[in-house]
Amino acid sequence: MFPVLRLAILFTAAAGLAAAAPPNLIFILSDDLAQGDLGVYGQKLIETPRLDRMAAEGTRFAQAYCGTSVCAPSRASLMTGLHSGHCPVRGNWEIKPEGQKPLPAATVTVAEILKSAGYATGCTGKWGMGFFDTSGSPFKQGFDRFFGYNCQRHAHSYFPTYLWDNEKKIELPGNDGKTAGKTYAQELIQQAALDFVRSNKAKPFFLFYAITLPHGRHEIDDLGRYAGKPWSLEEKSYAAQVSRIDSDVGALLDLLKELGLDDNTLVILTGDNGSSFAPQSKIGKRFDQASNGLRGFKRGLYEGALRQACIARWPGTVPAGRVSDEPWAFWDFLPTAADLAGAAIPPECKTDGLSLVAHLKGGPAPQRESFYWELHEGKPIQAVRFGDWKAVKNGPKAEVELYDLAKDPGEKTNLAADKPELVQRAVALMKAQHTPSPDWPLDRASPQRLADKQGPPQKTPR
Repeated sequence: MFPVLRLAILFTAAAGLAAAAPPNLIFILSDDLAQGDLGVYGQKLIETPRLDRMAAEGTRFAQAYCGTSVCAPSRASLMTGLHSGHCPVRGNWEIKPEGQKPLPAATVTVAEILKSAGYATGCTGKWGMGFFDTSGSPFKQGFDRFFGYNCQRHAHSYFPTYLWDNEKKIELPGNDGKTAGKTYAQELIQQAALDFVRSNKAKPFFLFYAITLPHGRHEIDDLGRYAGKPWSLEEKSYAAQVSRIDSDVGALLDLLKELGLDDNTLVILTGDNGSSFAPQSKIGKRFDQASNGLRGFKRGLYEGALRQACIARWPGTVPAGRVSDEPWAFWDFLPTAADLAGAAIPPECKTDGLSLVAHLKGGPAPQRESFYWELHEGKPIQAVRFGDWKAVKNGPKAEVELYDLAKDPGEKTNLAADKPELVQRAVALMKAQHTPSPDWPLDRASPQRLADKQGPPQKTPR
């Protein structure tokens, strides 16, 4: 073979391998970010130029649904590919002295699937699915690297006395009140996220970037452009928190471009539940968080609690400037990630999700019979969407409410009395989608959630 021809064949083969390389995956999950907080969703007072630009460079989703409307079960749904009728965690269940009810040993997570496909896996920010000595530890659920808060109670402080670097507790100077200065936790978490990308630039990676902003407490190290606003300190701090998300995500996107990873990295940004503020609250009113016309907020199952601000960006693959009004949900991420990585989903992983790869690339969203949610915060509540119909049941003894989302996305007109056959269908779907669990009964409140710290159950080998 002639040397020039041999060289051409080698270059062609190398180009084919490069084209076939699986994409890097970054899932940015903000804690309590509302749809109405971002300029691209209609916000007028809080500035989010980098996220608005991210939407212009990618696809914005109007009906992206969270797992359910509080932290731990929503994250568990994202990680496991299970909706909250099947997921092992369906409410916030606190464990003393630190941590939440752990994911069981047999759980299959998206991180485990990607790790099996050769991905480096990292989590920075808030975990909240099991302390390090339990089966829910991030290291027993597929992650190589962790930095931040393990426990969501601990994450309420933005100036904590310590964070976790893998399983090592690191003290934060100044936050104990004994030394000068203070350390803002998000500064270190952001740096850890950037460092993870830099360290793994030569191989496929999955970063679960679980930003704690703008969850309360509303603490910020710099009010920035909002310092002079005629608002309360809480309102200024909240706006500055959202803008801090904006600038930190912008820095991450800049790093991807600097490292030459931009065109082979899918970045998804969303929130774990709807706003934590009622529309009539000070912050709800100040920032008009209900301007999208949706009803409800965190800890409910109306659309305002479940629909999230969501943007996907992957230059050259995800269409730029697209706005999709087709619904999908957190439990779709696991099969989507597996599809993109070319990884097999193990048979013991009974995902409720469907791959969104074709939808992300500009095609239609996958069709399904229904979306289902339940939540166990005090009294158990349920919701199901089938087609454009949405049913909500606000407690064991509550009547089922029925709404036509095509005509009434704000869920203002309950049509249950006019559509008994659809109510019956909704009840049947709710029953079919709920797997009974002694921890998550539908006829009463869940068992006591504040318990002594559990022992370290071992993860069984596969």
